[in-house]
Amino acid sequence: MLLLAADTSGKHGTIALTRCGPDGGCDLIEVVPLEGGTFSAQLVPQIAALLSKHGFSKTDIGAFAVVSGPGSFTGVRVGLAAIKALAEVLEKPIAAVSLLEAVAVSGGAPGRVTAVLDAGRGEVYAGEYGVHPSDTRLLWERLLTRAELLEAATGSTVVTPDSNLAEAAREAGLPVNQIELPRADLIARLGWKKILTGKIVSPEALDANYLRSSSEIFSRTSS
Repeated sequence: MLLLAADTSGKHGTIALTRCGPDGGCDLIEVVPLEGGTFSAQLVPQIAALLSKHGFSKTDIGAFAVVSGPGSFTGVRVGLAAIKALAEVLEKPIAAVSLLEAVAVSGGAPGRVTAVLDAGRGEVYAGEYGVHPSDTRLLWERLLTRAELLEAATGSTVVTPDSNLAEAAREAGLPVNQIELPRADLIARLGWKKILTGKIVSPEALDANYLRSSSEIFSRTSS
């Protein structure tokens, strides 16, 4: 099955086209980078160009995976809106993937993992997962101060793409795995596993996972 994945949650984004099978594996066809700040203008044309380049049309897509957050309010909203529209027109399933889950899996180490992303304002997006080769289980996700993070992450391995957060965790004596920010091809693989186990969402039910209250989001975007 052809699966299209998108991540527009950060300063830069990616889309990926993959071919996925019933065994749970996905073969990457191509990943395309998206420049930050122009997701709304780029996303749909880049999807069309990617499909055309490899001889496909939108009707060949069998499923979608999309990062539902946490991250940029505008970026997440643009990605979700585009995938919602495509999935609704094509009547295809969607898997919503947390960027924190992708970070946790990218660490490559089994056991308790705390995935961490910079949220600005001295805060972090954090999620603790039980990572195993066959399964990844969410324990919690929430917005924390940096001090709260160091306490919450005790007993787990901190995984983050942020060098400043990695250094702070090391100084606190926590085991750290600093990674590259996950791309949309990993989102595709995680999304496909969800689809195979029935963890799908309808276009009308697809929603963002900001980990901030609406009042904080709108206060921040208007400031």
